[in-house]
Amino acid sequence: MSVGLRLAALGALLVVVYAGPAAAGGSRVPDWAAPQIHDVVTRGLMGDSVATFAPNSPLTRQALALLGWRLQVKLTPPPTPAPATPPPTAPADTTTTSTDPTATTTTSTDPAATVPTTTTTATTVTTTTTPAPVVTTPAPTPPPPPPKVSDPAARVTMTELDAHLVSVLGLTGAAAEFQQKARAAGLRVPPRFGAEVVARLLGLRTNHPAAQDFLELLPNDPATRAEAAYSAAQIAGFGFLGNGWQIAAVQSLADSFQLPPFSSWQTRILDTAVARIGMPYVWGGTSDGPETDFGVWARGGYDCSGFVWRVYKLTPYAGERDLASVLRGRTTFVMSVEVPRSERIPFAKLQPADVIFFGAHGPRSSSAEVDHMAIYLGNGWFIQSSGQGVALATLTGDYRHEFAWGRRPLREAGLSG
Repeated sequence: MSVGLRLAALGALLVVVYAGPAAAGGSRVPDWAAPQIHDVVTRGLMGDSVATFAPNSPLTRQALALLGWRLQVKLTPPPTPAPATPPPTAPADTTTTSTDPTATTTTSTDPAATVPTTTTTATTVTTTTTPAPVVTTPAPTPPPPPPKVSDPAARVTMTELDAHLVSVLGLTGAAAEFQQKARAAGLRVPPRFGAEVVARLLGLRTNHPAAQDFLELLPNDPATRAEAAYSAAQIAGFGFLGNGWQIAAVQSLADSFQLPPFSSWQTRILDTAVARIGMPYVWGGTSDGPETDFGVWARGGYDCSGFVWRVYKLTPYAGERDLASVLRGRTTFVMSVEVPRSERIPFAKLQPADVIFFGAHGPRSSSAEVDHMAIYLGNGWFIQSSGQGVALATLTGDYRHEFAWGRRPLREAGLSG
């Protein structure tokens, strides 16, 4: 949500004892992921007990490798039982021949013969016995041994955590599709782009409460064990790996992902936006680095309007004319009404780099009801800072229902090329 709609909570926020860099170092960090830690410990995915879990300790390479292995072992669907197989060479049939003991004897006298003739007739019975088939039950395939990694005590970044879990879920190909297709459209995306798009579409990240924004981690910050537990609990909720609808849905989105051609100015704006994929949501945040908003220190990040502010207002562009002054108000609802109704852009006429607004009543929303904003990418995709941090989303479902209108800062600044 925007800063404007959350100012009502400011009074409650300011009574919280200031939690600055020292808290971020671990001395006063709350155990925010307690339910997820209990879940992963109970499932045998991480840790031996909740009491010794050490949620605020850095995640190590060995711990991450072990987590991925346990997820695969415990959440892989059991194999379908193989049908019974006959032996390679069946034994030959056994044939028994016997003479019927009830044979009959007939005596006749040939008039031409001098000696009576006796004829015995025997009945022969042949019985064939076929052996029963041999049922062979295949031995279960033992799980692979736990992985061992080089430099096991090395710390894992948030980017590495997300990329590893995306790989465990079998979605590395989907991440590559997002990466390659964005680059094919002419965008300069960072190497983490594809994996971060997938991880955040799956909901593997969370937004900490505003009073705890010091917990928010940047892409290259060391991940904590609590962050890994949260992600693992989300994955465990999918059910068997490969069978969860979430995995299939993200793969389908990657397959259909396509961006339109961009103008040079659209490319410059969108390059700035996508470079921040994976940055956290911070209430009131507009910074790529440390800042203190409303008394709470954070490493960096943005709220929804702060993200648009960073892209359009705080990033200098050569030859930008008055682009930096086009957006005047800082909050979402102010920026949404800075252009007359006649210049508001409906859904059907959106273009890449347009700023888009959302309200409870869609196009009928009043300015006071507009509570979210983002930047349009094209073909139904947009980029925003929300509960998953800076992430991609589609204009479908609730987003489509609540889409209010757009505005075109590039046109307002006379930059059409």
